[in-house]
Amino acid sequence: MARRFILSIDGGGIRGIIPAMVLVDLAKRLKGMPLHEAFDMIAGTSTGGIIAAGLTCPAPDDAKTAACTPEDLVKLYVDEGDEIFDNSTFLGIPESWGISRPRYRPDALEKKLKRILGSKTLDAGLSKVLITAYDIQRRAALFMTNADKENSNFRFWEAARASSAAPTYFPPALIERVGEKKEDERFLPLIDGGVFANDPILAAYVEARKQPWAADDLTFLSLGTGQQNRPVDYQEAKNWGAAGWVLPSHDTPIVSILMQGQASTASYQANKLLNPPGTKIDYSSVVTNDNAKSLNYFRLDRQLTIAENDALDDASSDNIKALKAIATSVITDNTKALDEVARRILETKK
Repeated sequence: MARRFILSIDGGGIRGIIPAMVLVDLAKRLKGMPLHEAFDMIAGTSTGGIIAAGLTCPAPDDAKTAACTPEDLVKLYVDEGDEIFDNSTFLGIPESWGISRPRYRPDALEKKLKRILGSKTLDAGLSKVLITAYDIQRRAALFMTNADKENSNFRFWEAARASSAAPTYFPPALIERVGEKKEDERFLPLIDGGVFANDPILAAYVEARKQPWAADDLTFLSLGTGQQNRPVDYQEAKNWGAAGWVLPSHDTPIVSILMQGQASTASYQANKLLNPPGTKIDYSSVVTNDNAKSLNYFRLDRQLTIAENDALDDASSDNIKALKAIATSVITDNTKALDEVARRILETKK
């Protein structure tokens, strides 16, 4: 059977610039092959869900072309990130209000998603797509995907909006299950999929296994958005109550900890599940020396340094510059991994 390729992209807010830049580099190695043709499934959470939607949603004026190229997505973060995370849209004026109101209005984000993605639903996707979110009414994970008919009737822009509704940053999204006749099931209140799958690699694996694809023929490329670098000081944290763990001035540490904890666990589990016994994983890659050809799972990520702010919403020019530098280092240090993934794709889909 033909080898199948699955791309998985983490959440991380403005840090989505890191995987977007990696994908620009990969596209060059693929000699211009569109990523929706290179990958049989593209999965994403939060900012990764926005990237997945952009790469798989048909352009509003061309049903055979993706709404976004990787270059378009980099431009979105660099040129428009400060509008999405605009301080003038902060809803809680005193610091104490920030714990009871979302930090940003969703208007700018929604406007951009509608402009880019139009009104297409997931079942029109150019490849299989998976976008995660969490239903706060039913208290259940939701996997919005055209890998099965049941969960494909969501608009791309609404799926991306819901997946990126990070608690305390944006209000929940109330999105429509298009064509649903039961009123109590038509609209779903959703928040960021990062609360349970900030790294959606295992969700992508399950959806891939639901397809008639042999397990041994699956290659996974998983892209992180930078491992958080902020230690939580014991002397400070021991006095925090509910407010201390969610205050914007602390960059909502509980959100960061939960998302980072899941991501580090998922990458560990995926490596054990998909790669040969004894394969080591660290912050940069599972590729060491000449083992690239033996791997089925490639994880590209990097520990952030003190030069970068790991907050989801720091779209300042200095932080954008620092994140771009991190992305460049991820690409440079993972040349063997990117070369191997590109080689397999070109060999299979030429």
